[in-house]
Amino acid sequence: MNDQRWIAETIEKIREKISWVSEKNKDKIPYTTNEDGSYDDRSDAAKKWSIDDGLNWWTNGFWGGIMWLLYQDTKDKRYIDIARSCEKKLERTFADFYGLHHDVGFMFVPTAVADYRITGNTEARKAALHAANLLAGRFNPQGNYIRAWNDLPGQDTRGWAIIDCMFNISLLYWASKETGDPRYRHIAMRHADSVMEYFVRKDGSSIHIGEFNPETGVFVRSHGGQGCGEGSAWTRGQGWALYGFVNSYTNSGKEEYLDTAKKVAHYCIASIPESGIIPVDFRQPVEPALEDSCGACVIAGGLIELAKYVPDVEKPIYLRPAVKILKAITETRADWSRNCDAIVQNCSAAYHDSRHHFTMVYADYFYIEAIYKLNNTGILMW
Repeated sequence: MNDQRWIAETIEKIREKISWVSEKNKDKIPYTTNEDGSYDDRSDAAKKWSIDDGLNWWTNGFWGGIMWLLYQDTKDKRYIDIARSCEKKLERTFADFYGLHHDVGFMFVPTAVADYRITGNTEARKAALHAANLLAGRFNPQGNYIRAWNDLPGQDTRGWAIIDCMFNISLLYWASKETGDPRYRHIAMRHADSVMEYFVRKDGSSIHIGEFNPETGVFVRSHGGQGCGEGSAWTRGQGWALYGFVNSYTNSGKEEYLDTAKKVAHYCIASIPESGIIPVDFRQPVEPALEDSCGACVIAGGLIELAKYVPDVEKPIYLRPAVKILKAITETRADWSRNCDAIVQNCSAAYHDSRHHFTMVYADYFYIEAIYKLNNTGILMW
């Protein structure tokens, strides 16, 4: 099938699915689906979530992000209303404060920043700048890294940074451009520089967690994190690195970031199975055959974005594997029925978790975003 025809047909499926899913879940902020296929609700105040869950849950911005993607495509103002409802709920986390950490980028870039960039909503701008200041406040100049999580029981995480934050720093790049204040950009670039030096290996693979001495800034060690183990290559982490360094290049123009993105991309491309189905970890044992469709979608989106910044003759190097991944998802790991609120199936949060192959709202976000990228629909959200 011609790729343009396939893209058009897939977009039509997305429009149809999200039309009824959004109406059904317009008062929720979902993360995953329940046994009956319906979305849960992380904004449900009556449910006993922990301090780091509920409204503070790090994926809560992606539901609003999906709505902004669909609005840019369809111009249906109903999606604005749902996105802003999500955004307003997230703003309540500022008052609670304790559950927020480095993932304010994931929470507020696809919601408040997107709202302001698309519609000029000044209230959304204010919320986004507030989030940017919280993120900047997590920067440790000893080691030049943004601290990841807050205190975890039995673990000293003061010196921990994680590869995921390469996406969160998009919030700082935006704030710097929006205010004209270079401090945000300096923090983002210093963090990216540390990740480039200590996280990305010579072969292009990346660690998940890097630990610094919070007092001296000396790099201490890596941790396996959500991958198979120390020294492994957690696939979603490879996606955060690939796409994240493209974002840093886009926002800073620093060529080393583009070179790093290419290095990570080539590691990913060389590791993609013939089937196009992405494992949880590129270095995991053959059995059990654990998949992460979410990591697949992040990698695909990063490859598509990277292709924008290379000569025309090189573009197929990145676009072909991206399309291969997305076609594999579309044809074998997507649910277009009314039996499940989510599209993308077979996601995994971490290799050693007891639960695998479920749905995640941010898998749908990155899948939809990647398809729209192929169609040149909308702005670059990050």
